[in-house]
Amino acid sequence: MASAPVRSPPLSEPISWRRGQEDPILERYFKGHKAAITSVGFSPNCKQLATASWDTFLMLWSLKPHTRAYRYVGHKDVVTSVQFSPQGNLLASASRDRTVRLWVPDRTGKSSEFKAHTAPVRSVDFSADGQLLVTASEDKSIKIWNMYRQRFLYSLYRHTHWVRCAKFSPDGRLIVSCSEDKTIKIWDTSSKQCVNNFSDSVGFANFVDFNPSGTCIASAGSDHTVKIWDIRVNKLLQHYQVHSCGVNCLSFHPLGNSLVTASSDGTLKILDLLEGRLIYTLQGHTGPVFTVTFSKDGELFTSGGADAQVLLWRANFNHLRCKDPNKRNLKRLHFDSSPHLLDIYPRSPHPHGEKKETVETTDSTGRAVPEKGGDICGYFLNPSLIPECSSTTVKKKTEDLSDLPSESQRSVPLAVTDALEHIMEQLNVLTQTVSILEQRLTLTEDKLKGCLENQQKLFSVIQQRS
Repeated sequence: MASAPVRSPPLSEPISWRRGQEDPILERYFKGHKAAITSVGFSPNCKQLATASWDTFLMLWSLKPHTRAYRYVGHKDVVTSVQFSPQGNLLASASRDRTVRLWVPDRTGKSSEFKAHTAPVRSVDFSADGQLLVTASEDKSIKIWNMYRQRFLYSLYRHTHWVRCAKFSPDGRLIVSCSEDKTIKIWDTSSKQCVNNFSDSVGFANFVDFNPSGTCIASAGSDHTVKIWDIRVNKLLQHYQVHSCGVNCLSFHPLGNSLVTASSDGTLKILDLLEGRLIYTLQGHTGPVFTVTFSKDGELFTSGGADAQVLLWRANFNHLRCKDPNKRNLKRLHFDSSPHLLDIYPRSPHPHGEKKETVETTDSTGRAVPEKGGDICGYFLNPSLIPECSSTTVKKKTEDLSDLPSESQRSVPLAVTDALEHIMEQLNVLTQTVSILEQRLTLTEDKLKGCLENQQKLFSVIQQRS
């Protein structure tokens, strides 16, 4: 059961921002799990909260005070992710037991089990219409499921390491995924192809998601950073270094004007994306914070961590300068303007129908983003504020880019090249498998030969005695 409201933990943020706004407050905390909280999710009507934990259980909480909570038992290992369907009639969960389960979120907690992954499943996410479910796994694959027939549809293979998270875009046409191979990939759900690839040489993303308008993606990095990419122009748009440990999760406010992050440094951070700066630091958990999410109406957000507690916060900043975002961004529709988070129209064709090259971490002028620990202008790395690079660096960048063949110069279409690369990877796997089978066959033959020799000796001894 949830406890009574408690006093808000310490908060910190610039005083100038507070004018006309109230601070976020901690409304309640929920205790019931016996181990770390891995995932949290609000129901669409914002009346219930689902939580997942290392204790292998799901719990369903009512946000009404003094209302009974339900514990769902079914998974045999850590539950890694949980999410309500858009209609609120289903609850999906992923687990290290290699299964995905669909639950009826009521007192009975009936569930059906999906099996297709061959390794722990790390995340689940419903499409906006509730017809599809995407799952990400340590078997390096992303799988899409049909919810109407509750069956597996197809897999996406291009990652070379564990896939930690996969999310649908708001319109359901794209999927974004992140992996420990240090890449973030964007997939077209109609062609089932990877249409974009963002790489990072420093760390990998623990979590990734689309902003509410579907024009940008944000990543929570193991290198302590939060990055926002504009997928229309394929550029790094914002870069934050506000945490002292890895960032485990993030969530956009439904209005798209702010972002909350959860980190292993034990804090939550709230970022103002319009001005590109940190506005709140929330300290309520003891130990790493693994998950955070906003409610659909943006009034609440909840967090969970290693202390096995689920904290429910009231935002109080959901109307931050967003009464009419269209008027704010009319001046940013020109092609020469630098990218902005709330731009209304893309400046280039949407990359659904073509494959893009790996996008380097550079700004719109080609200047490289400083390494961790460099000058990042405080908390926020604004591309327009990056110091000019030396002529040597710029020259090297130009030479590197000139070595890349353009699409028109390719003798083989890129799609064919990708297909051949995938075939080569599969052939390498088959070659290794055949080699292992040959070794096992050789050992079996040797053992069989030894058995025949022993049998012949035994027959000889018996004949001598007879």
